Amino acid sequence: MTKRRILVTAALPYANGHIHIGHLVEYIQTDIWVRFQKLRGHQCLFVCADDTHGTAIMMRARQEGRSEEALIAEMSQAHQADFAKFQVAFDNYGSTNSESNRKFCHEIWEAQRKAGRVVEAEVTRPFDEQEGIFLADRFVKGTCPRCKSPDQYGDNCDKCGCTYTPDELIDPVSTLSGTTPTMKATTQLFIQIEPLHDFLTEWTQCGQHLQDEVANYLKGHFLGDKLRDWDVSRPKPYFGFEIPDSTDNCWYVWFDAPIGYIGSTHDWCQKHGEQTEDWWKNPDTEIHHFIGKDITYFHTLFWPAMLKTAGFTLPTKVHIHGFLTVDGEKMSKSKGTFIKASTFGNHIDPTFLRYYFSSKLGSRLDDLDLSFQDFIDKVNSDLVGKVVNIASRAAKFISGSELCDSYPADEGLFEQAAAEGEQIASYYENCDYSQAIRLIMAQADRANKYVEDKQPWVLRKDPEKATELREVCSVALNLFRQIVIYLSPVLPEIAQKTGELLNDPITSWEQSQTPITGNKVEAYQHMLKRVEEKSIEIMVEESKAENSAEAPAAGSQWNDSAEPLEAEPLAEECSIEDFVKVDLRVARIIEANHVEGADKLLQLTLSLGGDATRNVFAGIKSAYAPEDLIGRLVVCVANLKPRKMRFGMSEGMVAAAGAGGKEIFLLNPDDGAKPGHRVH
Repeated sequence: MTKRRILVTAALPYANGHIHIGHLVEYIQTDIWVRFQKLRGHQCLFVCADDTHGTAIMMRARQEGRSEEALIAEMSQAHQADFAKFQVAFDNYGSTNSESNRKFCHEIWEAQRKAGRVVEAEVTRPFDEQEGIFLADRFVKGTCPRCKSPDQYGDNCDKCGCTYTPDELIDPVSTLSGTTPTMKATTQLFIQIEPLHDFLTEWTQCGQHLQDEVANYLKGHFLGDKLRDWDVSRPKPYFGFEIPDSTDNCWYVWFDAPIGYIGSTHDWCQKHGEQTEDWWKNPDTEIHHFIGKDITYFHTLFWPAMLKTAGFTLPTKVHIHGFLTVDGEKMSKSKGTFIKASTFGNHIDPTFLRYYFSSKLGSRLDDLDLSFQDFIDKVNSDLVGKVVNIASRAAKFISGSELCDSYPADEGLFEQAAAEGEQIASYYENCDYSQAIRLIMAQADRANKYVEDKQPWVLRKDPEKATELREVCSVALNLFRQIVIYLSPVLPEIAQKTGELLNDPITSWEQSQTPITGNKVEAYQHMLKRVEEKSIEIMVEESKAENSAEAPAAGSQWNDSAEPLEAEPLAEECSIEDFVKVDLRVARIIEANHVEGADKLLQLTLSLGGDATRNVFAGIKSAYAPEDLIGRLVVCVANLKPRKMRFGMSEGMVAAAGAGGKEIFLLNPDDGAKPGHRVH
């Protein structure tokens, strides 16, 4: 097997927050892949860094009365502690606020300038008058200009994937102050990637560098049109690197963040006497990025364009994964399912989360769900009940003695599992971890059946069966070791304990192909403790308390409660095609009357302008007197199919919010809206 030279990166965690279990999907996925490559004997370097620049860091440091450098140093220490707890082993963990990163930012920027890719333009950008700063894209929220989804950030929509600038958002709001930003003119710098359109089309569509669904997404959403210039500067004040030939500006965080991969590699090379060019300008080096699907655009179009222009090696593969849900829902702070890595690790062995994620992860972009009950059942059944159970039932009968000098007959079990090694390796290579786990667990089932059939606990009672007992235990422990070798990328701590138990450290995939004989078996030490439902409950409650004690979320300056949304959760997603079927119009109430015999209804006559009217029965009597409604503008569902009621025909519906009873609130348009205007 040819030895490969592989550089692996995971997305840089932002230094403004702690690592949570949603983040861990990616870092555990990447760590497993790296450990597998090292186990196969390849030279594999795993680098990462904290993403440290931007408005969020600047504002938080300002609020806490300390320097940005002090803040990011503290967060780096916390991030690395969390990663270590979950056995995510980086070869180098750096910072984008390093001199190494600055050096490569300058080099790549100069290359863009020389290629004529940098252009200047006067643009209008959202400016927070209250805070006195221009707002980064992620500090503006509003309605997507394409699909009209609300609560979207100022750079891209997580519903339809559209990218845009903050000034294109509908009803933008600053997440810092909650105020409506003003649009101010500023001169900013852009990198043109349209000249590389043909190259990017070929690179993304060749079938080698991206998953098929990612390539198709890029083709359908971006590559069919002209690629827009990418905004790479932010006016001061801004925490970031000053642009050397535009000193009123700093590089935007999305310029220097991916360059942090190179900076972190350089830091490692400095420590180990290697050359950065051998990793980033060497066609024999493979570069693999692992990222979440929310940052697809940056890593599959903008980043390759920058690397191509600057003469750096392009990624061999960008591995993209989906998001984490908990019990079928988006992680929730109020429900305690938005769980920090440190909180999880304080209550549950991180080994279990590594295994559970691996049992769910495939090579596609599907979201991964952490069902707490399924988690308890799976890890207890597979890891405690199957894998370590083999060792615990065999090691104690041979502890202090040695394995047989030659491997005993085992009904072909070791040979069968050895023959499956390359298939398991193929699954790991292609990030189909769930398929690898399925095959390994089948081996564990066969090994457990062997132990059950041979009953070493019965053999030990008969001194004349001592030889047979030793043979059975030798087979069982070799099958256990073989399974653990296959699982060692997922379960490094169990692999270490297994090596200590059998005096044979697990260092190579090839060890799975040959049984060990004659090794002394040490006293068995308990490897895993079952997960109890109570531990989950305590962890969730602690997470709730932590989240409620944290800094208030956006919107808290208005004391917005989470109760209404929790009382009536969001309905299933609908497409834009579904939404536009509902014709919402501004209407004026021109007549309002009590309805005889009805406790909740008022009869409303709505004008849609001109001679167009609608007769509507609305359940708002508990909150509104008819005489107070005359002349009021409301929002009407104007194309609702008429419904015959015992009081007459209802020809529409007025839009209202609230919990019912006296808590009913009609929606009314802003001044300037006129009857007949469509609500978009």
